[in-house]
Amino acid sequence: MKIFIGYDAREDAAYQVCRRSILRHSAETVSVHPLKQDVVRELGLYTRSADIGAATAFSLTRFLTPYLAASDDYSVFVDCDFLFTVPVETVLDTLEPGKAVHVVKHDYVPRQAMKMDGRTQAKYPRKNWSSFMVFDGRHPKVKALTPEIVNTATPAFLHRFQWLDDEDIGELSRTWNFLVGEYTPPATLPAAIHYTNGGPWFESCEAVDYADLWTAEAKALHL
Repeated sequence: MKIFIGYDAREDAAYQVCRRSILRHSAETVSVHPLKQDVVRELGLYTRSADIGAATAFSLTRFLTPYLAASDDYSVFVDCDFLFTVPVETVLDTLEPGKAVHVVKHDYVPRQAMKMDGRTQAKYPRKNWSSFMVFDGRHPKVKALTPEIVNTATPAFLHRFQWLDDEDIGELSRTWNFLVGEYTPPATLPAAIHYTNGGPWFESCEAVDYADLWTAEAKALHL
């Protein structure tokens, strides 16, 4: 299974820790790739004008994941500010056959107006659904998610999954995209911890829930 992690040079430490947490728990059959905007631009796969208002460099390139995976198998996109505590491939055991994509269907109003890096906390339908996506490369609507669509569709069309019918979207348990600072920590450690409002790589976030787990991974990488 190919996993693409959104890469932004401003959060290189977050990427490194996310990658390590995946590889440390997963089987050798899992491959991890950074999704870098400059690379997909060089390949001619991403031609949109620079969006200075985008929260990250991978805001829209994430939707190139199944095209880059080039496989009739499952592929995964995940934001860099995640930490995995279980083998990511075990998510496959929870999927509903026939769905184009599986996500955690968050339904919440952000508790904070600003993120810890000073960015405004955007509010929109299906917020954070696209931060962890499992694509089925066999599905015709996934195959139809071409670079042309990614380069011409509106951000809302992509992030709100308007390229799919609602019945094409499978639902994952919240454990696969646990929003730190938005949800109360459960009794069982989440499978995928998402530091959506800012993680321990920011000085102001060193005491967020599960900060110790992220810090331990970072120390192992000598970050």
